[in-house]
Amino acid sequence: MPLPPTPPEPIHEPVGQPGEVQPSPDQPPQAALSPEPALLAMGGDPPEVPQPGAGTPDEFGRLWTPHRMAYIKGEGRPSGPGAHEGCPFCIAPTLSDEDGLIVARGALVYAIMNLYPYNSGHVLICPYRHLADYTELANEETAEFSDYTARAVTALRLVSGPHGFNIGMNLGTVAGAGIAAHLHQHVVPRWGGDTNFMPVVGHTRVLPQLLADTRKLLADAWPET
Repeated sequence: MPLPPTPPEPIHEPVGQPGEVQPSPDQPPQAALSPEPALLAMGGDPPEVPQPGAGTPDEFGRLWTPHRMAYIKGEGRPSGPGAHEGCPFCIAPTLSDEDGLIVARGALVYAIMNLYPYNSGHVLICPYRHLADYTELANEETAEFSDYTARAVTALRLVSGPHGFNIGMNLGTVAGAGIAAHLHQHVVPRWGGDTNFMPVVGHTRVLPQLLADTRKLLADAWPET
């Protein structure tokens, strides 16, 4: 009786790109490559690295801003109420306009950018004299103080077209004055929607322009009269 024919060897279909060498079926499979390099190449977040310490993870992210410690510690603030105790409003006029962020200088008052602005374009009007109360201004100072406030509004409207303004001063620390010893008036441009979740929830103000650039724009647009 004749023997049955020998069955043919199974054909292994190639997998992968043409010309790619395929592993033999007898070789053990290689370990899968880690997806981390691919994720990083696509702009993904790097993997979390365990860190020793105490605490329980929660749903909140953390935005670390160590540069804010200078403000928290009061660096640059006056050491006392006197004119020669580090008052920034007395120091600024002794600097160049660029270094002092001064927009315009008058005979008795000047306009300066707020170093911690509420909005982009936040300007302060200050007398040169070191005084704390509005009633201490001489008549000539009051007139130029008011005139420079109006000029700031005009320049801001020309440069950035705000929808409105907050204009005013805080007399005394209890009223919110950061530097109560030297009188200054705020001119703050406002736009619809400028109060959103960032300042309200995140306590962070987003400013689209550097102070030096804003100062230059306002200085160039400052009306002569």
